[in-house]
Amino acid sequence: MDKALQTMIDNMPDKTGKSLDEWKSILKTKAFVKHSEAVKYLKTAHNVTHGFANTIVSLSKEGQKSSDDLLVNQYQGKENLLTIYEKLIAIVNNFGEDVKIIPKKTKVSLDRQRKFAVIRPSTKSRIDLGLKLKGKSITDRLENSGPFGTMCTHRVRLNDIKQVDKELIEWLKEAYQKAE
Repeated sequence: MDKALQTMIDNMPDKTGKSLDEWKSILKTKAFVKHSEAVKYLKTAHNVTHGFANTIVSLSKEGQKSSDDLLVNQYQGKENLLTIYEKLIAIVNNFGEDVKIIPKKTKVSLDRQRKFAVIRPSTKSRIDLGLKLKGKSITDRLENSGPFGTMCTHRVRLNDIKQVDKELIEWLKEAYQKAE
Protein backbone atom coordinates (compact mmCIF):
# COMPACT_ATOMS: atom_id res chain seq x y z
CA MET A 1 0.00 0.00 0.00
CA ASP A 2 1.44 3.39 -0.87
CA LYS A 3 2.20 5.96 1.80
CA ALA A 4 -0.44 8.49 0.71
CA LEU A 5 -3.21 5.89 0.85
CA GLN A 6 -2.08 4.70 4.29
CA THR A 7 -2.07 8.29 5.54
CA MET A 8 -5.59 8.77 4.20
CA ILE A 9 -6.77 5.61 5.99
CA ASP A 10 -5.05 6.71 9.21
CA ASN A 11 -6.73 10.15 9.02
CA MET A 12 -10.15 8.75 8.12
CA PRO A 13 -11.61 8.61 11.67
CA ASP A 14 -10.71 12.27 12.35
CA LYS A 15 -11.78 13.54 8.92
CA THR A 16 -14.94 11.44 8.41
CA GLY A 17 -15.98 10.40 11.90
CA LYS A 18 -15.54 6.68 11.22
CA SER A 19 -12.77 4.19 10.55
CA LEU A 20 -12.43 2.38 7.23
CA ASP A 21 -13.85 -0.80 8.79
CA GLU A 22 -16.88 1.11 10.07
CA TRP A 23 -17.47 2.58 6.59
CA LYS A 24 -17.13 -0.88 5.03
CA SER A 25 -19.80 -2.18 7.42
CA ILE A 26 -22.15 0.63 6.40
CA LEU A 27 -21.63 -0.06 2.70
CA LYS A 28 -22.28 -3.80 3.20
CA THR A 29 -25.83 -2.94 4.25
CA LYS A 30 -26.50 -1.27 0.89
CA ALA A 31 -26.71 -2.67 -2.62
CA PHE A 32 -25.09 -0.31 -5.11
CA VAL A 33 -24.79 -1.33 -8.74
CA LYS A 34 -22.22 1.32 -9.62
CA HIS A 35 -19.17 2.67 -7.84
CA SER A 36 -20.44 6.22 -8.40
CA GLU A 37 -23.74 5.43 -6.63
CA ALA A 38 -21.89 4.39 -3.47
CA VAL A 39 -19.67 7.49 -3.64
CA LYS A 40 -22.74 9.72 -4.03
CA TYR A 41 -24.41 8.00 -1.08
CA LEU A 42 -21.43 8.65 1.21
CA LYS A 43 -21.20 12.26 0.06
CA THR A 44 -24.90 13.07 0.43
CA ALA A 45 -26.00 10.90 3.36
CA HIS A 46 -22.81 11.20 5.42
CA ASN A 47 -21.15 14.43 4.19
CA VAL A 48 -17.95 12.60 3.30
CA THR A 49 -15.69 14.49 0.88
CA HIS A 50 -15.28 13.05 -2.61
CA GLY A 51 -11.70 11.88 -2.03
CA PHE A 52 -12.55 9.94 1.11
CA ALA A 53 -15.81 8.60 -0.38
CA ASN A 54 -14.01 7.31 -3.48
CA THR A 55 -11.28 5.68 -1.37
CA ILE A 56 -13.80 4.07 1.00
CA VAL A 57 -15.82 2.60 -1.87
CA SER A 58 -12.71 1.36 -3.69
CA LEU A 59 -11.28 -0.28 -0.59
CA SER A 60 -14.63 -1.78 0.39
CA LYS A 61 -14.58 -3.75 -2.87
CA GLU A 62 -11.23 -5.37 -2.09
CA GLY A 63 -11.53 -9.05 -1.47
CA GLN A 64 -14.89 -9.31 -3.22
CA LYS A 65 -13.42 -10.68 -6.41
CA SER A 66 -9.79 -10.84 -7.36
CA SER A 67 -8.51 -9.34 -10.59
CA ASP A 68 -7.83 -12.85 -11.84
CA ASP A 69 -11.43 -13.89 -11.14
CA LEU A 70 -12.73 -10.88 -13.03
CA LEU A 71 -10.54 -11.64 -16.06
CA VAL A 72 -11.44 -15.32 -16.07
CA ASN A 73 -15.13 -14.38 -16.09
CA GLN A 74 -14.66 -11.78 -18.85
CA TYR A 75 -12.89 -14.21 -21.16
CA GLN A 76 -14.92 -17.33 -20.40
CA GLY A 77 -15.88 -18.70 -23.81
CA LYS A 78 -13.68 -16.04 -25.40
CA GLU A 79 -10.28 -17.51 -24.52
CA ASN A 80 -9.12 -16.99 -28.12
CA LEU A 81 -9.08 -13.23 -27.36
CA LEU A 82 -6.67 -13.52 -24.43
CA THR A 83 -3.57 -13.18 -26.64
CA ILE A 84 -4.84 -9.80 -27.88
CA TYR A 85 -5.57 -8.69 -24.29
CA GLU A 86 -2.15 -9.84 -23.07
CA LYS A 87 -0.37 -8.03 -25.91
CA LEU A 88 -2.22 -4.78 -25.14
CA ILE A 89 -1.30 -5.07 -21.45
CA ALA A 90 2.37 -5.75 -22.29
CA ILE A 91 2.42 -2.64 -24.48
CA VAL A 92 0.88 -0.27 -21.93
CA ASN A 93 3.10 -1.63 -19.16
CA ASN A 94 6.06 -0.31 -21.18
CA PHE A 95 4.62 3.23 -21.22
CA GLY A 96 5.52 3.94 -17.60
CA GLU A 97 5.28 2.81 -14.01
CA ASP A 98 2.22 4.99 -13.47
CA VAL A 99 -0.07 2.78 -15.59
CA LYS A 100 -2.87 1.30 -13.52
CA ILE A 101 -4.61 -1.79 -14.86
CA ILE A 102 -8.02 -2.06 -13.20
CA PRO A 103 -10.10 -5.15 -14.00
CA LYS A 104 -13.82 -4.67 -13.55
CA LYS A 105 -16.78 -6.95 -14.17
CA THR A 106 -17.02 -6.52 -17.96
CA LYS A 107 -13.90 -4.56 -18.90
CA VAL A 108 -10.40 -3.53 -17.88
CA SER A 109 -9.71 0.16 -17.38
CA LEU A 110 -6.28 1.53 -18.15
CA ASP A 111 -5.58 4.59 -16.04
CA ARG A 112 -2.77 7.02 -15.39
CA GLN A 113 -3.89 10.18 -13.61
CA ARG A 114 -7.15 9.58 -15.50
CA LYS A 115 -8.58 6.77 -17.60
CA PHE A 116 -6.96 6.63 -21.02
CA ALA A 117 -8.26 3.35 -22.43
CA VAL A 118 -10.69 0.48 -21.82
CA ILE A 119 -10.37 -3.12 -23.02
CA ARG A 120 -13.67 -4.98 -23.37
CA PRO A 121 -14.21 -8.45 -24.85
CA SER A 122 -17.43 -7.54 -26.66
CA THR A 123 -18.17 -10.73 -28.57
CA LYS A 124 -16.66 -14.21 -28.82
CA SER A 125 -14.49 -12.98 -31.67
CA ARG A 126 -13.85 -9.30 -30.89
CA ILE A 127 -12.28 -7.01 -28.32
CA ASP A 128 -13.33 -3.38 -28.34
CA LEU A 129 -10.53 -1.05 -27.32
CA GLY A 130 -11.87 2.28 -26.14
CA LEU A 131 -9.49 5.24 -26.25
CA LYS A 132 -9.65 8.78 -24.88
CA LEU A 133 -8.31 10.86 -27.76
CA LYS A 134 -10.21 14.14 -27.51
CA GLY A 135 -9.99 16.15 -30.71
CA LYS A 136 -8.77 13.23 -32.83
CA SER A 137 -10.64 12.68 -36.10
CA ILE A 138 -12.78 9.59 -36.66
CA THR A 139 -11.50 7.20 -39.36
CA ASP A 140 -12.64 3.85 -40.74
CA ARG A 141 -10.50 2.12 -38.12
CA LEU A 142 -10.57 4.70 -35.30
CA GLU A 143 -14.33 4.80 -34.88
CA ASN A 144 -16.72 6.80 -32.76
CA SER A 145 -16.76 5.52 -29.16
CA GLY A 146 -19.86 3.40 -29.78
CA PRO A 147 -20.78 1.29 -26.73
CA PHE A 148 -18.29 3.16 -24.53
CA GLY A 149 -20.42 6.32 -24.58
CA THR A 150 -18.68 9.20 -22.81
CA MET A 151 -16.21 6.86 -21.11
CA CYS A 152 -14.02 7.04 -24.24
CA THR A 153 -13.95 9.17 -27.38
CA HIS A 154 -12.98 6.43 -29.86
CA ARG A 155 -13.16 2.68 -30.39
CA VAL A 156 -11.00 0.22 -32.31
CA ARG A 157 -12.39 -3.26 -33.02
CA LEU A 158 -9.81 -6.02 -32.65
CA ASN A 159 -10.38 -9.53 -34.05
CA ASP A 160 -6.77 -10.54 -34.61
CA ILE A 161 -3.49 -9.99 -32.78
CA LYS A 162 -2.02 -8.62 -36.04
CA GLN A 163 -4.31 -5.60 -35.61
CA VAL A 164 -2.23 -4.58 -32.58
CA ASP A 165 0.15 -2.80 -34.93
CA LYS A 166 2.28 0.35 -34.96
CA GLU A 167 -0.70 2.61 -35.67
CA LEU A 168 -2.72 1.20 -32.77
CA ILE A 169 0.25 1.43 -30.40
CA GLU A 170 0.67 5.11 -31.35
CA TRP A 171 -3.00 5.78 -30.54
CA LEU A 172 -2.65 4.00 -27.20
CA LYS A 173 0.50 5.96 -26.38
CA GLU A 174 -1.18 9.24 -27.35
CA ALA A 175 -4.13 8.46 -25.07
CA TYR A 176 -1.69 7.59 -22.26
CA GLN A 177 0.21 10.86 -22.73
CA LYS A 178 -3.00 12.92 -22.67
CA ALA A 179 -4.00 11.35 -19.34
CA GLU A 180 -1.26 13.00 -17.28
